[in-house]
Amino acid sequence: MRYVLALDQGTTSSRAIIFDEQGRPVIACSQEFPQYFPQPGWVEHDPLEIWRSQLAVARQALRDARLSAEQIAAIGIANQRETTIVWERASGKPLCRAIVWQDRRTAGACEEIKARGLEPIVTEKTGLLLDPYFSATKLAWILDNIPGARSKAEAGALAFGTVDTWLLWHLTGGAVHVTDPTNASRTMLFNIETGDWDDELLEIFRIPRLVLPWIGRSCGVCGTTNAEILGLPIAVGGIAGDQQAALFGQSCHRAGMAKNTYGTGCFLLLHTGEAQVTSHARLLTTRAAQVSDPVFAIEGSVFTAGAAVQWLRDSLGLFASAHEIEPMAAGVPDSDGVFFVPAFSGLGAPYWDAHARGSIVGLTRGTTRAHIARATLDAIALQCADVLSTMQADAGVRLRELRVDGGASANNLLMQIQADLLGVPVARPTVIETTALGAAYLAGLATGVWSTLDQIAQHWRRDRLFEPTWSADRREALLHRWRQAVDHTRNWNPAEEDRKLRQYPGPRR
Repeated sequence: MRYVLALDQGTTSSRAIIFDEQGRPVIACSQEFPQYFPQPGWVEHDPLEIWRSQLAVARQALRDARLSAEQIAAIGIANQRETTIVWERASGKPLCRAIVWQDRRTAGACEEIKARGLEPIVTEKTGLLLDPYFSATKLAWILDNIPGARSKAEAGALAFGTVDTWLLWHLTGGAVHVTDPTNASRTMLFNIETGDWDDELLEIFRIPRLVLPWIGRSCGVCGTTNAEILGLPIAVGGIAGDQQAALFGQSCHRAGMAKNTYGTGCFLLLHTGEAQVTSHARLLTTRAAQVSDPVFAIEGSVFTAGAAVQWLRDSLGLFASAHEIEPMAAGVPDSDGVFFVPAFSGLGAPYWDAHARGSIVGLTRGTTRAHIARATLDAIALQCADVLSTMQADAGVRLRELRVDGGASANNLLMQIQADLLGVPVARPTVIETTALGAAYLAGLATGVWSTLDQIAQHWRRDRLFEPTWSADRREALLHRWRQAVDHTRNWNPAEEDRKLRQYPGPRR
């Protein structure tokens, strides 16, 4: 029996999972690490804490599984995307803390570039929106704000990488400075058509090419670990950003296949094959994990999903545990006309309204906690239905099935609502650790543990299939009412409203 070790490096924790030849998890270990918030809108990690926590769980997984490094055929890496790290090539020492994907400090820089009329060029070349979310302006900020950084970068003394590149550098003792197309395509410096760093983009964001890693493949041996890391040299054979890794782990290898990860938010990816589809609703075009020829996906995000359930628990006190929402919501046949639009931080696709704010509409004296709980599950599924409808229109395909993972996919009522709203089956796999599994499959394909995509697809096992039960009329009626509710949240400008309230003198005595 051969095994593959997957390193799943996330935003709040580092995980290591060992999979066997059937794609079954043998052992999983996890370790949290600190988050730093030095200023409002700033989010940072210590790169060394990321590395130490990832190394610790990798070693722990081998110990707990009672396996030796000799039994590990390969290592695969899946990682939080866009997070930006710069370090000294000579010492491997980070120049500063990592700037995390959530960080918004470069919003002003993005606005300046937009004002120069350059966003269409950026979007055409990268498939992305010009936003602080991505790595380019984060990297420029480090080069401009850390003393001496820009001159060192221009001299080739510094290395930039997303988290995959940082881990690979340390796993190989500084011998390998590589990323893959899925991570490169989230930097805003990568031309997704040519498959290389783009000179015009480097000029726009003022990034010296010498700081950038080489772009390898998602599936292919890109280096071997130093013997002292895990006991023996092990091939690193797979790299992919977390959402593309999950798409691969769900065996969505062909155009028209889609997955949705239900977490704090939702990440939906639709595979478009070799076609680079341009979205008309400002969804993102991105590289999917490739085994040979380049392949693409459309990506859409729901900002608030599981976070809405947390809000009911923590802020409203409707229940003590998030798991209680399912039986509570199941206590009523529907929301009785109540709609919850959880636009706590605005609305994403297909609305793109940063001024939208959350609201609950349709309340009556008969509204109970159960109706609000049901409306919350409806809201998660309705937001995803909006995004998936837009995706299908952009790609010109009809979805046949949605594969799901993430913590909230365990909620059977939510999955049934999702199937009813989409009008297509929702399939939940037996292995929901799809991010790590995707990295393992990529590494195993590169090292002969598995030989074909078809062989991997045969390992995908369904835990449960949720078939749609609603009529088309009922589905369309609910979607219509939902969009009416969304309209009530649109263009809400709290700063302007607060100004008016402050000007109001109050009642006269």
